[in-house]
Amino acid sequence: MTWVITAKTRFYLHDGESLLDGLLRTGHDINYQCKEGYCGSRRVTLTAASYPVTYAKPPLAMIDDSEILPCCCQIQGVIRLKDVR
Repeated sequence: MTWVITAKTRFYLHDGESLLDGLLRTGHDINYQCKEGYCGSRRVTLTAASYPVTYAKPPLAMIDDSEILPCCCQIQGVIRLKDVR
């Protein structure tokens, strides 16, 4: 089970649910465009993770080392996100 901790709340992801879908389900104000990792419009800052964040295919959008793309990243364990409300 994957737990996500934000400034607003903490929640778990359902089986097969993306981080973006989990954030939207729990009422977070998340703007996004492509849901595929191409545009990079919805990047979030990762402050902690119990396991490395991975991608099935490397995203085309350029991201900093501390950023992840919630539309296409693969997470497990517990993650903490900064400035997601």
